[in-house]
Amino acid sequence: MPAPDGAASPDHAAGEQPGRFTAAGRHLVAEDQLELTSVGIDIGSATSHLLFSRLELERQDGRYVLVRRAVLHDSAIGLTPYLDDTTIDGAALGRFIHDQYAAAGLRRADVDTGALILTGVALLRQNARAIAELFADEAGRFVAVSAGDQLEATLAAHGSGAVARSGACAGPLLHVDIGGGTAKLAVCRAGQVSAVAALDLGARLLVVDAADRIVRLEPAARRIGAALGLDLALGGRAPLAVRQRLAAWMADALLAALASDAEPVPAWLWRTAPLAERGPWAEISFSGGVAEFLYGRQAAGFGDLGDLLAAALRERLAAHALPVREPAVGIRATVLGASQYTVQVSGSTIYVAPPAVLPLRNVPVVAPRLPLGPEIDAAAVRATIAATLERLDLAGGERPVALALRWEGSASYRRLCAFAAGVLEGLAPVLARGHPLVLVSDGDIGGLLGLHFREEQHVANAVVSIDGIELREFDYIDIGALLPGSGAVPVVIKSLVFPSGTQEAAAAQEEKGPRNLGPSRSRL
Repeated sequence: MPAPDGAASPDHAAGEQPGRFTAAGRHLVAEDQLELTSVGIDIGSATSHLLFSRLELERQDGRYVLVRRAVLHDSAIGLTPYLDDTTIDGAALGRFIHDQYAAAGLRRADVDTGALILTGVALLRQNARAIAELFADEAGRFVAVSAGDQLEATLAAHGSGAVARSGACAGPLLHVDIGGGTAKLAVCRAGQVSAVAALDLGARLLVVDAADRIVRLEPAARRIGAALGLDLALGGRAPLAVRQRLAAWMADALLAALASDAEPVPAWLWRTAPLAERGPWAEISFSGGVAEFLYGRQAAGFGDLGDLLAAALRERLAAHALPVREPAVGIRATVLGASQYTVQVSGSTIYVAPPAVLPLRNVPVVAPRLPLGPEIDAAAVRATIAATLERLDLAGGERPVALALRWEGSASYRRLCAFAAGVLEGLAPVLARGHPLVLVSDGDIGGLLGLHFREEQHVANAVVSIDGIELREFDYIDIGALLPGSGAVPVVIKSLVFPSGTQEAAAAQEEKGPRNLGPSRSRL
């Protein structure tokens, strides 16, 4: 498991053989059906929580497919503990995690696999390092994901079921995840996330004690207060009327950010580029902590703006009669249930140079829909890859990535050259850091692609081009050393599994249906 701050850590304990579960000691290749105990752990700026599941998988066409999932235990949702404004209390967090394992009736050794998701201040170096130490024993069994704003928006859209639901929508679906510090927006079309953005809006930008004294104040809250003519300061008072004004301003700004007929929101409010699309929307769904109040699942407040922001949003959504749909999953939408393991062997027409570059561990997969028409446009390939890297928070090039592709059409010299030019430009931030060029295709073209990049494009980086492997977004792969005498390599695929499977999410959302809100509703 890579450390959450990007530093590598060993994937296998001493003596452990690749392809075996650390906890269970089973060999995947020997089994057609698997039952795994898994955990998804979400550590964010405001809250932390865990989800324990039992997964049943069947091997189909060489890949294990999730066929049944049962929730074993939903943990308590705890406020992330802090030593100061930005430093997470690792000891207190460790006690919370230990207590949740105990409440689930599980030991750490009982869990076969899992996913650790860090967001917000959990990504800061001192926090990531402390959290990594809490999970050192799970190295190799867990996938660690450091989720910035855009990846967090994508994860929330998948985890809430919005992406699955969008496949049945006549138009674009907008999913909004509102947490403690940020609001993430994701446009979902035909089962894909097409655009994401994030705003400095959230429940815990300002927190007061029982006497209405401000005990937490984020820079964004100061700026919002200044826009309202308020001089907010730590230790000062923020009575209910002031907090309601802040919540109303944030609700108005959020609606303006996603409405096609509204004035643009202040530029300083965007944490990313503004949302590329602004409606109209076939449906709108919400997740995150604020959604718990919005949908009536939580009543008591926590001294922050969550309940007030939800009330302001409910009023405005009702007034505009927007088609709001309650998603399958709320505050737990960014928690990934588990990672499922499958072992495949690549085709034999592969290219690896130099051989010493292998093995590679926990490489995230980038699986864009590449425009591979009869005439390949290198600029379009570059733009598609770059946009995908950006959306998955991989554009900085801090770690290697595996480009998954489905080759279409002939492998003529002209098409290969155009394709290679687009790939090299799209992956330039990754390759500039000295990482290997990793290509994974499902067809029988790995060797030809690798040879072309090395011999014709003169790529100086190590090149790993394998085929016969089908990958998807949110897969992580281990590529082993060449198998003697076979010309193939073993590949371990860890696929992130969201809290609700696509069929569960689609069915749950179909039952709920869209809502045109009226002011008399007690729930959204």
